[in-house]
Amino acid sequence: MSASALPYLAPGEPFPPLAQAWGAADPAPGLLAGGGALDVATLRRAYAGCIFPWFSEGQPILWWSPDPRMVLEVERFRLHRSLRKTLTRFARTPGCEIRIDSGFDAVIRACSSAPRPGQSGTWIVPAMIEAYVALHRAGLAHSVETWIDGELVGGLYAVAIGRAVFGESMFARRADASKLALAALVALCRAQGMAVIDCQQNTAHLASLGGREWPRAQLAAHVARAREEPAPIWRFSPLYWRELLHDPRP
Repeated sequence: MSASALPYLAPGEPFPPLAQAWGAADPAPGLLAGGGALDVATLRRAYAGCIFPWFSEGQPILWWSPDPRMVLEVERFRLHRSLRKTLTRFARTPGCEIRIDSGFDAVIRACSSAPRPGQSGTWIVPAMIEAYVALHRAGLAHSVETWIDGELVGGLYAVAIGRAVFGESMFARRADASKLALAALVALCRAQGMAVIDCQQNTAHLASLGGREWPRAQLAAHVARAREEPAPIWRFSPLYWRELLHDPRP
């Protein structure tokens, strides 16, 4: 497939088959289509089909489905010794808590302004913020938040359809605050029977936590099953920390 053949979608138009995404020899591997819309129905259809939007200010909407795909299997999550100590202290300290969906708007806006190594801008542009806030209000996007003494100090947001989970972005205003939110998401997923968190892109940080690449077809098959399962209860109980702290793996 050549760069000139990139489909440009009208709002509501179906996505092309995943096999039509640009490959390793193309200018942007994983790019599937441009155009379309960022409404709730389109975003739901995209994630259910292993597709996600990613574009910068001034660009059209761009839709991606890389192959391979970085995932975090929650049973393979590595709770390194230093984070285990931080988590243990956090779990025992009054005023430290994990909340779910108490401040989604604040989380996504904080993610949009968080500095990223090697990046001068953000892909979480105003149109994306508006779209994911609408997705949250539709019950399909969730925030996992780290709070200390009533202050939001870190967190992440994710898309969830049934028991298919797609991680999006994190931020931290204190050391390890985003890592605590990720650990909480892993613990919640273990407790609620969600086996895999899609992480989209391969990074050394995710690999150090147990992430690995899956063929896109493998993830698509998992999502096809998980999206049909009953949605879990998106609520965090401190008891969920046992899913990690009682795990003997380093």
